[in-house]
Amino acid sequence: MWQQIQTAIETVYPPRCLGCGDLVTSDFGLCGKCWRDTPFIDGTVCDSCGAPLPGARDGHRIECDDCMAHPRPWSDGRAALLYTGRARRMVLALKHGDRPELARPGGLWMARAAAPLLQPNMLIAPVPLHWSRLLRRRYNQSALLAQSVGRQTGLPVCPDLLVRDRATPMLEGMSMTERAKTLSGAISVHPKRRHRLTARKLLLIDDVMTSGATLAASAQACLNAGADQVFVLVLARVTREA
Repeated sequence: MWQQIQTAIETVYPPRCLGCGDLVTSDFGLCGKCWRDTPFIDGTVCDSCGAPLPGARDGHRIECDDCMAHPRPWSDGRAALLYTGRARRMVLALKHGDRPELARPGGLWMARAAAPLLQPNMLIAPVPLHWSRLLRRRYNQSALLAQSVGRQTGLPVCPDLLVRDRATPMLEGMSMTERAKTLSGAISVHPKRRHRLTARKLLLIDDVMTSGATLAASAQACLNAGADQVFVLVLARVTREA
């Protein structure tokens, strides 16, 4: 019976490519062209932020110029996509275009990128939105991605572990110092969720990493609250080359 219902649904609403809308064989997929045009990150990457790097690994820790110039409070990080072209359009559609269904494939891609970071009993949590922005947007895209990563990995998710205590302006155009000052004291651990991260490894989720200032503020809040280690995972990473 269920198979018949599913077949009827697919007949009326056939699966379409998330990128261009062409017909595809399964839901939440990309057609061949869009897959080739989507800038997935693979090969050698920065251990701190996941940005792609030239050359092969030599068995030692590798970091990009940004991470060497601005040491991160977290341990390691990964990203699934470069924030450019088709990937940028998909991220913006998830964030501002009322396309929450994009979190499902995004979480799958992120889980694959995060494989070297994953550890038993690791807790997953998203970077928070201030309530006023959440009211306008209706959902936190980072929380949707966190839930999707949790389903893919089987790790527990705490969607309200962190709280945005005050609204902050958009960080675009600010220097690293200005971003850090703007976010100082803006993010904290929910007092009723603090027990969940004590002496525990945490995987922080966000949609995009630009300077890393928001992730740094979130990671520092978790470490101050007693987390053992913090790792970060984003859907897309902004790089100078992109």
